[in-house]
Amino acid sequence: MRLSPFMLSLLLSACAESAPAGPAAPSAPALPAAPSAPPTAASAPAAARDVAVHKHPGAARVVAVGDLHGDLAATRAALRVAEVIDEGDRWTGGQTVLVQNGDQLDRGDDERAILDLLDALRPQAEAAGGAVLVLNGNHELMNVAGDFRYITAGGAAAWGGVEGRRAAFTPGGPEARRLAQRPVYAIVGDTVFVHAGVRPEHVEAGLEALDGEARDWMRGVTEVVPRVLTDSDSLLWTRLYGQGESPAACAAARQVLDALGLRRMVVAHTVQRGGANAICAETVWRIDVGMSAHYGGPIQVLVIEGGQARVVTGAR
Repeated sequence: MRLSPFMLSLLLSACAESAPAGPAAPSAPALPAAPSAPPTAASAPAAARDVAVHKHPGAARVVAVGDLHGDLAATRAALRVAEVIDEGDRWTGGQTVLVQNGDQLDRGDDERAILDLLDALRPQAEAAGGAVLVLNGNHELMNVAGDFRYITAGGAAAWGGVEGRRAAFTPGGPEARRLAQRPVYAIVGDTVFVHAGVRPEHVEAGLEALDGEARDWMRGVTEVVPRVLTDSDSLLWTRLYGQGESPAACAAARQVLDALGLRRMVVAHTVQRGGANAICAETVWRIDVGMSAHYGGPIQVLVIEGGQARVVTGAR
């Protein structure tokens, strides 16, 4: 199913972010599965990519960081609170696995610097026996779709203006290809990390397939717009876990974790005005604290050590 720019705009408007304490976003029509692309070097089947991209062994120390939204100062503060970088932005985390849960883009001027910093840290972490896993959020895919409603003047200027940004992020463009190297979810040991949340229907549809659709589209391999972008209850858009705590959310989380054989889920996407927190007997952790200047929230990260998760707070 191919969508015109006008229809895509309507679908994205249906998925538009609600206020943190407001009602859940309305559901947009779900798209049918994308057709399989030929298994070339540019487009290996999603299942074949799974082991390298999605599943990672457990680590003695795992740190998760929520939405960054174009604020380099907050990003650096969070990474220093996490004890994974020094004042020169060099990796100091040793064998720590760092997961950033998506939404590096929009709402701030420093997006390009954040993308570059996270990319620079990856090989440094690997050399020390650690890892940097950066996920895509809804705002990354919105930019690939040409939805620039949330960019700033500085964010446009970083790519030479709006048209330069559009060329960079259009499917197959250099920034879209960079984002296509990043999955929409990752499993580290007994924990699944995802921008908004994994629902039972996502497991049924196949997490690898949903991710493969997104990355193939960003690379320009297919013109089929991925379901994770247009479905308001997708891995990148759902508010099921972010707003309050309900029996339905806890039942869904339990079903998902049992199906995946995991212990916990870590989500971002919905700002937690009271700080990072857990619901459903600590099976779901919510880590979007609105740390960017746009929201003015605290600097907080989630640290998982010794099988236990805890929130660490630091100064800007």
